[in-house]
Amino acid sequence: MNTALSNHERAEVLVQALPYIQKYVGKTVVVKYGGNAMTSEVLKQQVMEDICLLRLVGVRVVLVHGGGPEINDMMARVGKEAVFVDGLRVTDRETMDIVQMVLAGKVNKTLVNLLEKQGGKAMGLSGMDGRLIEAKMRDERLGFVGAITKINIEPVTDLLDHGYIPVVSTIGCDRDGNTYNINGDTAAAHIAGALNAQSLIMMTDVAGILRDKDDPATLIRELNVEEALGLFRDGVIAGGMIPKVDCCIEAINMGVEKVIIMDGRIPHAILMELLTDEGAGTMVKGVEEHV
Repeated sequence: MNTALSNHERAEVLVQALPYIQKYVGKTVVVKYGGNAMTSEVLKQQVMEDICLLRLVGVRVVLVHGGGPEINDMMARVGKEAVFVDGLRVTDRETMDIVQMVLAGKVNKTLVNLLEKQGGKAMGLSGMDGRLIEAKMRDERLGFVGAITKINIEPVTDLLDHGYIPVVSTIGCDRDGNTYNINGDTAAAHIAGALNAQSLIMMTDVAGILRDKDDPATLIRELNVEEALGLFRDGVIAGGMIPKVDCCIEAINMGVEKVIIMDGRIPHAILMELLTDEGAGTMVKGVEEHV
């Protein structure tokens, strides 16, 4: 079966996308990148294509990334066991050195290179650069896991103003020179809030918020903060989805217009979300914005 589009069909697709493109031109979108979309080479390329296309049509895109699997792999190579408490990586000084090396080095520069390969203009940053992410120790039991105390957003806005796609690894620092492992979703929420972003896209390994966690057909496509809090009370939002939705609410309270929990396993999910009516996950909005 030949699925290639004719020239007329290609033109029609572009025309249909035009109203959505106009809506986002000059606006800021923060993408939190991780999960299966980051480990699959095919999906990784498609994410980079989506981001480069958005930048080319005038959307200011910031890519915030994690790298848990890569950190685990490096720890295994050096014979160090990964330990987690309440879903957070216990981070002693040696582990923090590995986190910094992997996130700010290998993962960050690989993503920059992939964006450049797709024709984008990208620049890598860690939260230490320009003191972008200031932090303090979150809990002594966790070691150098950080709680964000301040976002100094100027390094990111400077790059955006000069046409770059900032690629941010989530490492924080304090005034004493300590470095901290920062939760990627939390960092993305704070960065999006500091930028007053129109959208924060959180790419995950699930379809979005499900009324029945075992049934993808129960996907909730849109809800507001008040409704989300009700789903917490009812136990619908549970397990690993709790911190993600907490970050959604936090971002909205900091001024982000909408947050999308998106299935990163879907090809070109970012373009589906921003440039079509269908979307690719669950959209969380402020109460006054919900329709």
